[in-house]
Amino acid sequence: MFHIALHEPRIAPNTGNIIRLSANNGCQLHLIEPLGFDFEEKQLRRAGLDYHDLAKIQRYKGYSQFYNAMSGQRIFACTTKGKAQYDQVKYQEGDVLLFGSETTGLPDSILQSLAEDRKIRIPMQENNRSINLSNAVAIISYEAWRQNQFSGGS
Repeated sequence: MFHIALHEPRIAPNTGNIIRLSANNGCQLHLIEPLGFDFEEKQLRRAGLDYHDLAKIQRYKGYSQFYNAMSGQRIFACTTKGKAQYDQVKYQEGDVLLFGSETTGLPDSILQSLAEDRKIRIPMQENNRSINLSNAVAIISYEAWRQNQFSGGS
């Protein structure tokens, strides 16, 4: 239905949680290297529980390889620098939800390559920096799925 892409994730338990999430909401998960952990790391496996086999995961050597693979898809950068609120977007099947690493977010080079209306944010209290990556992925991916009547869900 949708694509969740993590650009250079750093924290294994966050990625494990997102593996479990994507198995449950039917999203394809894309991991853009380098990763900040070993893919076989115990914390990653623990957080993902037994959902690794149920999730659809693709890995890429870098952003350009990922970008080429997503040719023709709408890419939404999920960033605190976005102007549009995530719930104001009309999501379509096949949309890509791109998230940056926990420590640095998305690089400026990626943000500058996308139109302003493709940079979305989650509102939060003033003076706060960010929301946990796996929570942000859950918030936005479930909104996209909700807008599409939870297609394929039970």
